[in-house]
Amino acid sequence: MHKFKINIQGMTCTGCEEHVAVALENIGARNIEASFRRGEAVFELPDDIGVESAKKAIDEAKYQPGEIKEVQSEEKVVLGDEGDYDLLIIGSGGAAFSAAIKSVEYGAKVAMIERGTVGGTCVNIGCVPSKTLLRAGEINHLAKVNPFIGLQTSAGEVELAPLVKQKDELVSELRNQKYVNLIDEYGFDLIEGEAKFVDENTVEVNGKKLSAKRFLIATGASPSLPPISGLKEVDYLTSTTLLELKKVPKRLTVIGSGYIGMELGRLFHNLGSEVTLMQRSERLLKEYDPEISEAVEKALIEQGINLVKGAAFERVEQDGEIKKVHVTVDGKKKVVESEQLLVATGRKPNTDALNLSAAGVEVGKRKEILINDYARTSNEKIYAAGDVTLGPQFVYVAAYEGGIVADNAIGGLNKKLDLSVVPGVTFTNPSIATVGLTEEQAKEKGYEVKKSVLPLDAVPRAIVNHETTGVFKLVADAKTLKVLGVHIVSENAGDVIYAATLAVKFGLTVEDLKDSLAPYLTMAEGLKLAALTFDKDVSKLSCCAG
Repeated sequence: MHKFKINIQGMTCTGCEEHVAVALENIGARNIEASFRRGEAVFELPDDIGVESAKKAIDEAKYQPGEIKEVQSEEKVVLGDEGDYDLLIIGSGGAAFSAAIKSVEYGAKVAMIERGTVGGTCVNIGCVPSKTLLRAGEINHLAKVNPFIGLQTSAGEVELAPLVKQKDELVSELRNQKYVNLIDEYGFDLIEGEAKFVDENTVEVNGKKLSAKRFLIATGASPSLPPISGLKEVDYLTSTTLLELKKVPKRLTVIGSGYIGMELGRLFHNLGSEVTLMQRSERLLKEYDPEISEAVEKALIEQGINLVKGAAFERVEQDGEIKKVHVTVDGKKKVVESEQLLVATGRKPNTDALNLSAAGVEVGKRKEILINDYARTSNEKIYAAGDVTLGPQFVYVAAYEGGIVADNAIGGLNKKLDLSVVPGVTFTNPSIATVGLTEEQAKEKGYEVKKSVLPLDAVPRAIVNHETTGVFKLVADAKTLKVLGVHIVSENAGDVIYAATLAVKFGLTVEDLKDSLAPYLTMAEGLKLAALTFDKDVSKLSCCAG
């Protein structure tokens, strides 16, 4: 096989990329990577197929082929030769440590550069601290029913300071156990300071220049601010600073109702705050299936969380300790007041300080680093992984990508990233979990869709828990009954979704789910019941009957 790169004009979207890839695949090309942003395609051809065939195929697909040249496939790095390091990593989160550990196992000399706290977002300011506080909130919520399991309170209010202290201790313990202590365990260098590229082969840290054969940018992302008048002049909170509060606010307003806003809003609702979630969209979780959005909205309303949809944000102002959010909803002006204001409207990649132009690394419209299917940037010596690429923002995705980077940058394996089946979980109550295609996405891809929607009041575990607001939804190919997507709103949905992920990833069918034994009085039984719902009314079946 020989590897080629061809310039192509006329590609304007990912659909164009697919058309070019199919055209090349039809003539026998392999490992095809088309990019409309770069206006090119990279592919491999066997010896018996000439490059003119590739040009002709692209032309017949209604695109304009240009210059074509042969390129060298990436080879395994010669370790311990020139340069200060074999792999130099900027950042110290999940992607960085995954890449560092695997690269050391290859025998590489590795260094990691960190300008702040080792460990990245998840352990320091994301998953770990938020989930431990979420659990505390759940305990407080349960205490309203059973006062024997309540938290420490003062005059009937939850004392937040001891919880934050406990959270900080847990974060420190896990940061040391899962990150800091592994630096000596695996023997790579940690360099404290801010890195910036001075050219394609060199970074500068603390005035010292360091070179490497390969680089990995894994600098993550941070909260972004929406363009709302007056916002920068008020004492707003982000997902980071909210978790440092020492007192539960009487009222909390959240601008943004994505997974971060919903999780943190739910946390403070359980701790005793009056919470208002605000969003521009008319529909909650608009990228999810409608049944999921409806179930989540119903749960929020039942729990007493205020939801403001379709809001046009006019301005934000502060009057003493009170923050006022001025909005227009359905043509009517409204002011929402609270002691604390959380802004949870997305995240931006941490790329501003890297001087990427000096390294020839291309970025997108939001300054995210653009990578190809092998996690390489436009500079073939530089890779990127994790949130800095604005891909799925989960620590397990970042760690997976970091491992692929090590295999490709150091091992020369040319492995492709495969993010076609990525489960996601929002830790509300009920929780939200999803994997695979939504019904709309499946139809857009040309599938004839068959779906099953099972309300949670048909799941025995939910019935005995007296928590029946939620839903199981399966999306399947009507012709083969192959499971294309699974979407759940229920208690422990995050635990159930792993089984669904295996079903989607390995092409199981609805019949496979029906034929599998599901433990009774578990939420996972909902998967089997949802499969049975394709052609039966499960309300008319006896317990465990298929």
